[in-house]
Amino acid sequence: MIPASLPDLDRLDPEALKALVIAKHSESLEQHKELTSSTHEIEHLKLVIEKYRRMIFGKKSEKLTGQLEQLEFRLEELETAQAAEEAVQAAQEAAQQGSTRTVAKPRRRPARKPLPQDLPREVITHLPEHNCCPDCGGVLRQFGEDVSELLERIPATYKVIRHVRPKFACAGCERVVEAPAPARPIERGLPGPNLLAHVLVSKYGRHVPLYRQSEIFAGEGVDLDRSTLAGWVGPAKELLAPLVDEIREHVMAASKIHADDTPVPVLAPGNGKTKTGRLWTYVRDDRPAGYTTPPAVWFAYSEDRKGEHPRRHLKDFKGALHADGYAGFHHLYGDGTIYEVSCWAHARRKFHDIHMVHASPTTTEALDRIGALYGIEEQIRGKPADLRCSVRQARAKPLLDDLRRWMEKVLGLLSTKSETAGAIRYALSRWRALRRYVDDGLLEIDNNAAERALRSVVLGRKNYLFLGSDSGGERAASLYSLIATAKLNGLDPEFYLRAVLARISEHPINRIEELLPWNIVTSLQSNSSQAA
Repeated sequence: MIPASLPDLDRLDPEALKALVIAKHSESLEQHKELTSSTHEIEHLKLVIEKYRRMIFGKKSEKLTGQLEQLEFRLEELETAQAAEEAVQAAQEAAQQGSTRTVAKPRRRPARKPLPQDLPREVITHLPEHNCCPDCGGVLRQFGEDVSELLERIPATYKVIRHVRPKFACAGCERVVEAPAPARPIERGLPGPNLLAHVLVSKYGRHVPLYRQSEIFAGEGVDLDRSTLAGWVGPAKELLAPLVDEIREHVMAASKIHADDTPVPVLAPGNGKTKTGRLWTYVRDDRPAGYTTPPAVWFAYSEDRKGEHPRRHLKDFKGALHADGYAGFHHLYGDGTIYEVSCWAHARRKFHDIHMVHASPTTTEALDRIGALYGIEEQIRGKPADLRCSVRQARAKPLLDDLRRWMEKVLGLLSTKSETAGAIRYALSRWRALRRYVDDGLLEIDNNAAERALRSVVLGRKNYLFLGSDSGGERAASLYSLIATAKLNGLDPEFYLRAVLARISEHPINRIEELLPWNIVTSLQSNSSQAA
């Protein structure tokens, strides 16, 4: 244990002073060793967590999700312990500096992000205790200032808005005159647009179930039962349904979309057990090909994974469908109205999974060859479609042709039962769809856009454990659509829903497209400039 203060150094003889310095040096080395060990473990955990994040949509995703959560907890604990140890060491060094006037070595810390400029700032000026020089009494003149910032939190505040409508009676005919009642997001409902948007985004964007929200509200002094909150979510979904329909039409009007699905546990009525429903996602995002068309995501729910569901979802779509090898999509490609574009990320993942367990020259070369294709895509992302196509024809097409010849040659040398042979057969059986992106600059090399859209579902599934019913799945699909589309267009989802819920109840249904994320921004900016 290090004493709170140093002994009087002036009274120590040389040998005692030397012993004290050696002891302090040994303690510093031990502390540095512990901090270095923690730093190395933190860096290792960060690498493992990033690896798991990349794998989270592959096989055994539920198991990986649990492992990732545990690693996140471990990393949090290590970083907290390291910060506490650094604080103790800093206090000790400060005490030593006060006694010995030594200069402490600067501690390496991670770069801190600047605080957002749009946050309100309260300026507190700290003046010296004396208005003249404490040594000679001379006049003080300011030549500069030291500025530091402290981030503070103001607890959530609530207010009750009372709408008062005075009644007037005509002295001649006794007619009653009164202002019309202002519109509410929910007819005769309690929540204002801001509160309702907060509840919706907390549930479907931040994955906080309603019973937990109820506990949070109670801690902030507002008693809102879970049943009360549930009574808001249902009508809100119906109110926002026309917007979700507009998003679906926008997505299906594209000539290329990304599609994927994921299982969601759903409480089966009557027996208290769960069944497996599906959430399907369809993404329109042409920005990687240099287009300015607004991106959008449409989610749909179904009670099972039968192929009839994507057939119904895509009945109005014509064009390229980025998808995995799910058999339920295959019947869509029969007449050529919809044509398949396979995902190189799925093909690569098969080699990667084998490589992580048992690396071999074959899996190494396969990953290197596929990586070279991705290297080309990295250089042309966001470029015009015709440029992307010409670059792919010149650089990616020869690599693909060579990759196929290599796979066919290696396949003849492997056991038909080997995992590596299975990975090669997976790629070769889909070769036409895998190389289709080379001939069209609008297409992508993989289906990662759809997988990214499903991340919110995976997080929500972990927090909810199950959805309450099939209608709950449909509500989730609607709100996921709005939240994900707002994010793709660079909008904070809660800000977006606040703006929509304040208007939609009185907005003309034949102009509902004005409330889409990419249109409402323009409207809000226009209103702001007019007010200014």
